[in-house]
Amino acid sequence: MNKILVGVILGAVLGVFDGLTAWFTPEVRPVILQVVIGSTIKGVIAGALAGWFARKVNNLWAGIALGLVVGLALAYWVAAMQGKYYFEIMLPGGTVGAILGWATQRYGKRTVAENYAT
Repeated sequence: MNKILVGVILGAVLGVFDGLTAWFTPEVRPVILQVVIGSTIKGVIAGALAGWFARKVNNLWAGIALGLVVGLALAYWVAAMQGKYYFEIMLPGGTVGAILGWATQRYGKRTVAENYAT
C-alpha cells in the first residue's frame, strides 16, 4: 500500500475517533453526526497531505511536524467557524495530524520511481 493510501485510510479512522471526542462537550451532542463526518473529512485531508509529503521527504520528524501543523490548521479553521471550543477542537486535531505524519513516514511503500528520484 502506498503512503498516500495509508494516510487517507488512517486519517478516516482517526477522524472518526477525533469527532467522537466531541461527545464530552454536552452542547455538541445533538449534532454529533455532523461533527464526526467533518472530522473524518479533516482526517482524510490531513492524511493525504501527510502521505504526499512522506513520498517526497524521507524524514520522520519533518513528517510529524507537517502532520501536526496541518492537523492544527484544519482544526483551527473549524474552531474559528464555531467561535469557541478552540482547545477542545485543536487538541485532538493536532494529535491526529502528528500521528498521521508519523504513520505515513513509517508505513507504506514508496514506488520504484520515487526510490530513484531521491
